[in-house]
Order: sequence, then C-alpha cells, then structure tokens
Amino acid sequence: MVDPNELLETVLGDVDGILLFSPTTSFYEQFVDADVDVVVVASENDLDADPFVELPVAFQDVYDRVRFGIEGALEQGLLDDGDVVACISSVFDEDLDTVSRVRVDADSTSGVYDLFENTRAEPDVLRSVLELVIELGKKGQKGQPVGALFVVGDAGKVMNKSRPLSYNPFEKSHVHVGDPIVKVMLKEFSRLDGAFVISDAGKIVSAYRYLEPSAEGVDIPKGLGTRHMAAGAVTRDTNATAIVLSESDGMVRAFKGGSLVLELDPEEY
Repeated sequence: MVDPNELLETVLGDVDGILLFSPTTSFYEQFVDADVDVVVVASENDLDADPFVELPVAFQDVYDRVRFGIEGALEQGLLDDGDVVACISSVFDEDLDTVSRVRVDADSTSGVYDLFENTRAEPDVLRSVLELVIELGKKGQKGQPVGALFVVGDAGKVMNKSRPLSYNPFEKSHVHVGDPIVKVMLKEFSRLDGAFVISDAGKIVSAYRYLEPSAEGVDIPKGLGTRHMAAGAVTRDTNATAIVLSESDGMVRAFKGGSLVLELDPEEY
C-alpha cells in the first residue's frame, strides 16, 4: 500500500520555495522555520510576512491566482526562472486545502502582475475599476448584458486623444471611482456610448469620450471589436491602462502598452 505521506513528499520535496496564498496565522507559523523561502501572497499583509506579494484581486480560479503570485515573486526577485515551487491555496473553503507543484517559466508570464504594480495609476484605483467592471459583467444593466470601457491613468493625454460624445456629467467634480455611491452612478452611465476617463489617483475626469488614436498597428486577438481596438490604441499612445467589458461575450479584458495583458470571466469572481 502506498503511503500518502510519500506521495505528498513528491509534491513538496526538493522545492526551491513555497507560496502560501492567504494563510491563517497558525498555518503560516508552521512554515516560518522551513528550509526554503516562504512567500505569502494575500490581499493584505496582516501577518507582517517578509517576503510578501500583494494580491489585488481575489482570483477564484487557482490557475490565475498561482500565476499572479509567481509573477509577483519573479518581479520582486524572490524566485528565479526554472525554480520549482509548491503553491498552497484554498479551493473549497477558507482553509488551505490544495497544493500544486509548479516550475517557474519567466518566458511565459502573462503581465497580470505588471498591470497592477508597474503603472502610473495607483493600484487601489485599478482594483476599484476592475471590481466595478467585474460586477457589471456579472449583473449587467437591469439584467441585460452591457459593454463598457474605462481608461485609467495619464488622463490629460487621454483627454487630448479623445473628444466628447455628450455632456460630461463629471465636469468640475471631484468624485472618486472607489466611492460606493459613485459606482452606482457609473453603472447607470455605462449603458451609454463612450469611454470613462479616470485619473491616476482615481478622480473621474470624464464620461462619454470617443477615443481617437489610430488603430493602425494595434494587434488584438481576432473576434474582438471596436472597444477593444480603441483600448489597445489609446494604451499604446499613452501611459494609461484600459479595462474593457465585452457586451458580446461578457469577458473582462485589460490592455496596457497596446497589448492585451489580462482576460477574466466575471462569473468566476
């Protein structure tokens, strides 16, 4: 009869590091004296763990969660290309119950960590916008699918590369995208055409903007429409990040530097 402990040893043995995803204090303390580096990946560093990778979105899909943690650890120099790591996370409840063994491949990173960390916009602002778009993707507008485009950061340049489609309800206002009341307003306005423009610090600069950068040379996946093309073009020509909710397939996609860097299914979050 095979010893289960021996089977687990093949997963946890000879690893170069361990990634703990949102561990409890008691669970984390069991790993403090481990012979390999232990990296905590969580939304907040309640444990004062060092090293630590901030998880800006509660990725429900374990693959996305692990991918983000590995990319963050790579970016911070906590892992190297070719390292083998054990990733311990939760799937069925709040307890850590799932272990995966992953070999780090620096050439196959998705850009999801870079989306939040290496950007002009404050990470909390991007997180607020992403959460809003995910919620829109789940519920739609009055039960109907809706498309939306949010351009975050480098607002002055974005405004210069766009024109108004209608009256700007946020002109001369100082409302923040993270305000719960403002989110209700944004959901209502999302049913109309045009992009929202958000500043680096989260101020809503405008709604109903028609983005005018040339789409020539923008490479986006086949089947994506004009919103995605505009998102790719404006992020190529500015330092902004664009987050798009597709009305046709309901997917949330983020663009940066003219490229698609993140694709999420709202129903999984």
